[in-house]
Amino acid sequence: MKTQDFYYDLPEELIAQDPLEDRSSSRLLVLDKETGAVSHHVFKDIVGYLREGDCLVINDTKVIPARLIGSKVGTNAKIEILLLKRKSDNIWETLVKPGKKAKVGVKISFGDGILIGEVVDIVEEGNRLIKFTYEGIFEEILDQLGQMPLPPYITHQLEDKNRYQTVYAKHSGSAAAPTAGLHFTPELLEEIKKKGIDVASVTLHVGLGTFRPVKVEDVTDHHMHSEFYQITEEAAHKINHAKENGGRVICVGTTSCRTIESAADENGHLEACSGWTEIFIYPGYKFKALDCLITNFHLPESTLVMLVSALAGKENVLAAYEEAVKERYRFFSFGDAMFIQ
Repeated sequence: MKTQDFYYDLPEELIAQDPLEDRSSSRLLVLDKETGAVSHHVFKDIVGYLREGDCLVINDTKVIPARLIGSKVGTNAKIEILLLKRKSDNIWETLVKPGKKAKVGVKISFGDGILIGEVVDIVEEGNRLIKFTYEGIFEEILDQLGQMPLPPYITHQLEDKNRYQTVYAKHSGSAAAPTAGLHFTPELLEEIKKKGIDVASVTLHVGLGTFRPVKVEDVTDHHMHSEFYQITEEAAHKINHAKENGGRVICVGTTSCRTIESAADENGHLEACSGWTEIFIYPGYKFKALDCLITNFHLPESTLVMLVSALAGKENVLAAYEEAVKERYRFFSFGDAMFIQ
């Protein structure tokens, strides 16, 4: 299976640069995974596709303002870092630009010395382990100095940083938003619950591995970075209850999907648990717990296009993407959505 098999042509002007004023007014392409048939809707129409007894699985992770811009102590050279993963209280695995200025022992000052980072190690793929020293509470300092880590294809400034959070974001720890969830409003979630649909919250802290380009020719040679996930007893119960009673398990986003597929046994049954997952889902994968997926439109040749292709078939997915391009849908993080049923 070749990476190039998952390529599609996307005009640059279809990459959404700004979120819509009303989250639920984005467009929704509905794809039948068996027949490949597509239809066009508005996102709030999703309620009509959900049935009493279904379980909607959402990822309640919260994006941290993980992008910090500082200067190298001694030379004042500009250094930008992205917090990827907390290794211990004050040590983080980070992505540093430019890396050549961040040798072991280098100190970086942020906010005129409010926060000091020291490079203590260089790990896989050139990521740096940075130890931070500061006075006060790290999260508060980060809130003050950090910026939202928007993907590189978004070039506009984000006026309201809450627009890169879901309305149900709760547990801090992500370097990127679970973007399929950005379409939901509190009112829409209320409407869904009133219809007799359970909403189960799981947590997966999204790392950049999810978005890392696939650089190998053969898909199966690609290695995913590990991401931390957690499933509560309540969430496991709701998902199991839907499966046992003929309801469907509908994941909001590829991160929710990867969480429950990492934790489910061969029969799709879940227990409360937490851990690290490196699950990589591509065509040939047999889904254990998930039945349907609400997702955004993903980058060509990405692991996320491979995941949706595993669910709906590569031909169906690429044909649906072609249709979305023709119909001028908005793509990627702030773009429109797709419901694969």
